[in-house]
Amino acid sequence: MSVETILIVGGGISGITTAVEAAEVGYNTVLVEKNPYLGGRVAQLNKYFPKLCPPYCGLEMNFRRIKLNPKITVYTLTEVEEVSGKEGNFSVRLKVNPRYVNEKCTSCNACVDVCPAERLNEFNFGMDKTRAIYRPHEMAHPMRYVIERNACSDPSCNKCVTACKYNAIDLAMKPETVEIKAGSIVYATGWKPYDAANMENLGFGRIKNVITNMMLERLAAPNGPTGGKILRPSDGREVKKVVFVQCAGSRDENHLNYCSAICCMASLKQATYIRERIPDAEVFIAYIDLRTPGKYEDFLGKVQADEHVKMVKGKVAMIEEDSATGNVIVTSEDVEGGRKSRQIADMVVLATGMVPSVKENAMLNFEQNGFIQAGKTPGIYSVGVAKRPSDVTSSIQDATGTALKSIQSLVRS
Repeated sequence: MSVETILIVGGGISGITTAVEAAEVGYNTVLVEKNPYLGGRVAQLNKYFPKLCPPYCGLEMNFRRIKLNPKITVYTLTEVEEVSGKEGNFSVRLKVNPRYVNEKCTSCNACVDVCPAERLNEFNFGMDKTRAIYRPHEMAHPMRYVIERNACSDPSCNKCVTACKYNAIDLAMKPETVEIKAGSIVYATGWKPYDAANMENLGFGRIKNVITNMMLERLAAPNGPTGGKILRPSDGREVKKVVFVQCAGSRDENHLNYCSAICCMASLKQATYIRERIPDAEVFIAYIDLRTPGKYEDFLGKVQADEHVKMVKGKVAMIEEDSATGNVIVTSEDVEGGRKSRQIADMVVLATGMVPSVKENAMLNFEQNGFIQAGKTPGIYSVGVAKRPSDVTSSIQDATGTALKSIQSLVRS
């Protein structure tokens, strides 16, 4: 007999969509996420392209669908330790890491006010800090705090426990093991940004005012480290000229030999952030090829029409720093002009590509770039960017189809 449960590994937009779509037609779904919150990379975005609307709207609706549906079970801070079995009857062992904050939490913030320790804020790519007890972001689901125990300067400190009048903090929490049965499994493990420090000539990590495209998303976000102001990291000054470096590591046999499909659109979108907030700012985009297929051509045309945005075809050779001013000097090709281009900017944004999050798994087949093709056993699927680089819209469409495939596994078993 088939087990009427679908396990989804990864709580980003693809995983959430798969879980909700399957549950709303009557199937039990278990959604597993390694972070303390759902939403994945989408939660870190300022806006989607091409409509330039905030992602929180769509996430909030999905979180509501999850809360109201008893057929969806969510585990955060959870990893898959072992999978065995076959289509229709998989056995899965999960490791649930301690949050140190239970369901009684009301997000009143009293614990944060007394916490003496700090941690780098991974949600904002280390551009600011939170207390050791923190809420991942304003719209986090579940809406509960979490404690990073490694950040506690004094292991015996219990100021947060004393401050919490709801008895929501339990510093004695231990990891737990959960065994579940599933009829099918969907890997929605998403992506991580390519490590820009691997490209020494582009200066990331060495030059303060060189950042990545995802870091700019957080700078532009109202709940980001600067409250939505686009300020350069070295001195907090508002930028007046920004250079975008396309294919930063992508389409390069020494780094990523593939195109991540969304980087051009992301930079065009981010150019609008700068131009809308700083009317006299200039944007320079150095690209190899501009890839804006189909419906996105209109968006490209809109950005190209802005006289303060200049796009030059050519690969960036070197990024250097003017130590006296903190300005960034960018040397690149100008293919159409047949010469070198030299730009001096307040800040440089590297359009880094998408790297798959899962590297090793005995149950999965991987294509040459590390994305998941499918399971070695029928009944195991991949979805969204776990399968291939794609934008949010394509990932949601893929998730709807994958929900159907996972249901079919239950039906035919």
